[in-house]
Amino acid sequence: MKDVMGVIYTGENDARLRELTLVRAVAALPVGGRYRVIDFAVSSMVNSGIRHVGVITQKNYHSLMDHLGSGKEWDLHGKNDGLTILPPFLTRENIGVYSGLIDALYSHAGYMRRSRQELVLLATGHTVFNEDFTQMQRFHAEREADITLLYSDDPALRKITPGSENSFFSTDEEGRVTGIEIDPMAPARPHAMLEVCLLKRELLRYLVDQSVANGLHDFGRDIIQRAVNDGNLRVFGYPLKNRAWRMDSVQNYFQFNMDLLDSGVRGALFAPDSPIYTKLRDDMPARYGAMAQVSDSLVADGCIVEGTVSHSILFRGVRVARGAVVKNSILLQDAEVQADTEIDHCILDKQSVIKRNGRLIGPAAYPIVIAKDVVI
Repeated sequence: MKDVMGVIYTGENDARLRELTLVRAVAALPVGGRYRVIDFAVSSMVNSGIRHVGVITQKNYHSLMDHLGSGKEWDLHGKNDGLTILPPFLTRENIGVYSGLIDALYSHAGYMRRSRQELVLLATGHTVFNEDFTQMQRFHAEREADITLLYSDDPALRKITPGSENSFFSTDEEGRVTGIEIDPMAPARPHAMLEVCLLKRELLRYLVDQSVANGLHDFGRDIIQRAVNDGNLRVFGYPLKNRAWRMDSVQNYFQFNMDLLDSGVRGALFAPDSPIYTKLRDDMPARYGAMAQVSDSLVADGCIVEGTVSHSILFRGVRVARGAVVKNSILLQDAEVQADTEIDHCILDKQSVIKRNGRLIGPAAYPIVIAKDVVI
C-alpha cells in the first residue's frame, strides 16, 4: 500500500443537511459523540498502510482544517508524504469554484503530478465506513483492472434521498461492471456505489485532462459511466465488508447516530484491529448529579448531567440541567439544556441553548435541527 495515495474530496456542501452545514462541510459533521465524518475515510486509509493523503476542500472548510491540523492524530505528520490539505485557489484558468470532482482534481493537477505513488484511492467525504483497502488493492491487481469501485449491498442504501445523486451498478461473475445507473428514481441494479474508487495515478490524470478538454465536469457520469458504456476500460466492483452510511440528509445523519447506540453496530464500525482516530480534546470525565438518570445513551467526556437522558448522544461539554429531559436526541459539543426543559427527536448544534421550562418535540421522521449558537 506504499504505492497508493489517498485523495478525499470534501467540496460538496449538501443543502439537504440544512443548518448542520451552514458553517461546515459535510466531511466535518460531528458524529458519534467525538468524531467527524472524515475520520472514517482517513482512518481506513491509514489502517490500510496509506501514508500519503490529500484532502480537497471548497466551501466552509475552516472547521475541517482545524480538525485535521497537521495530521498528527492519524500519524500523517512525517517529513515524507503525510497529510496535505488542498483548499481552492484562484488562477486565470480556475475561478476557485468547482463544478464537480473533475474540476477539483484538475485544479490540483500539480499536486497529483508531484506525488510518487503509482495508484490513487479516490473517495468523497460524506460516507461513513471502516474498510481494509489492502484487500481491494489485491483484487484490483489480480483482475488487472483499470478502475475498481467500492460498493455495498446494504438495503438501507437503496432508499433514495430526493435531490441526492446515488449510483448503482451490476457486475458479472468475475466482478466486472456490466452496467451503471446514476440518480435513478427506482434502482434496478443491485450494487450501491460508495464513491470510492482505485485506479492508476497517470490514468486518472489522463481521464481528468480529457474530460476538462471536452467540457465535462461530473466524475460519475462523464468518466465512470462512459468507461462502462464504451467498454474501453476494465471497470470492476469490490464489495464492502461492513456497513456504510451516507450523510446526505438530516434523517440519514440522525439515523446513523441512533444506530451507534446499538452495541453490535459500534463493535463492527469501531473494530479493535482497525481503530477510528480523531482529534483529541483533553477534558474531565462526565459528571452525573445525584438526580441524574441516564439510559441507552452515549455520553462523552466533559458532560455534566443532572437531569434525565434516554436514547441520546451527548458530545463533549454538553450540560443537561436538573429537571431537564432529553430523549431520542443528539446534542453537539457544548450544547446546553436548562432546567425543567424537555426535548425529543432534536439535533442541537454546538453551543446552542434551550432555555428553562422549554419544550421542543420533533417528529420521529423529521427531527428538529437547532443551528449553532442559537438560544431558544
